[in-house]
Amino acid sequence: MENNKSAVKILVVDDVEVNLIILEEIIKNMGYEAITAMSVKDAFEVMQEQQVLPQIILSDISMPDIDGFTFCSMLKKDPYTRDIPVIFISAMDSVADLNQGFALGAVDYITKPFDKGEVEVRINTHLKIYSLQKDLEENNKRLNKVVIKQMEKLRLEQKNIMAALAKLVESKENSVSGNSSTHYANVSYNSRILAQGMQFSPVFEETITDDFIDTIESSAGLHDIGKIMIPDYILLKNAPLTAEEHRIMSTHAEIGAKTIMDIYDGIEKNDFINMAIDIAYFHHENWDGTGYPKGLKGAQIPLSARIVKVVDVFDALMNKRAYKQAYSLEESLACMQEGTGTFFDPDIMQVFMKIYRNFKGVV
Repeated sequence: MENNKSAVKILVVDDVEVNLIILEEIIKNMGYEAITAMSVKDAFEVMQEQQVLPQIILSDISMPDIDGFTFCSMLKKDPYTRDIPVIFISAMDSVADLNQGFALGAVDYITKPFDKGEVEVRINTHLKIYSLQKDLEENNKRLNKVVIKQMEKLRLEQKNIMAALAKLVESKENSVSGNSSTHYANVSYNSRILAQGMQFSPVFEETITDDFIDTIESSAGLHDIGKIMIPDYILLKNAPLTAEEHRIMSTHAEIGAKTIMDIYDGIEKNDFINMAIDIAYFHHENWDGTGYPKGLKGAQIPLSARIVKVVDVFDALMNKRAYKQAYSLEESLACMQEGTGTFFDPDIMQVFMKIYRNFKGVV
């Protein structure tokens, strides 16, 4: 500040011209730029004309029309001016006046007649405090940006870890079925397409936002991440599962949700994490309540999981698995329609039947 005193602007507001002259002279001798106004109205006009706000405002208390107390209150209510230090100048020095001024947000008080040394000390003191506060705010902003950047980097790294685990499961299953590795990409992309279509349905238009669509595309591919913990003799079995094997396979929903929670342990939850957990946990719930792991019914099932269930089952029907051949499009659609109202949300299925041709994997 010492090297750039001329850039410091100090606004003085007083309806007595001689007071303005005295304070202007003191401020100029200190090396700062003095801006003067004889009323609150003039003060606001002057501030609007200036490209830079004043670093300090000296305001008289007793002024016609709008007094100094009201002026201070107006400044503190405006986010644009609330941080500017206000020093009151007045012949009044009662405790009540002092308390009222400080309660309104003033930082100091100068009494008339002015003492040059006192004015200089008070101005310099509050300029230094103001400068330190601004430096601290800037440092906090820079630090916050660094922290946010590091957190985003960490989230991306963890997201990539989960995606890699999900793709690992898929590649193991494909090694037996002979499929190319497309299910992860198909479920992610097709969940986005289905959610976009649902935006135009009166049932979902207020629920499905652009953020929801972006999030479900990132989260949907993690639906089967829990299969990483399912034994290969079950996961890769080239035949129907026994009742016990099916029970073990069913645990992948809870395992998947717990895996995501463990990976993100200690990190503040966001929409991506919360949705990924919901999808992993509940994408095998059925609309009629006969699914697993919780037996949720209807709208109890998170919307994201209901969407992914439709997309996941359709893609599984359309592609070869270790335990089955690929169904034709007509056969797949017939199965999907048969499951409407039992496995699948009827309102989501209405949208699905209109837009399925836009899905990846549909020729």
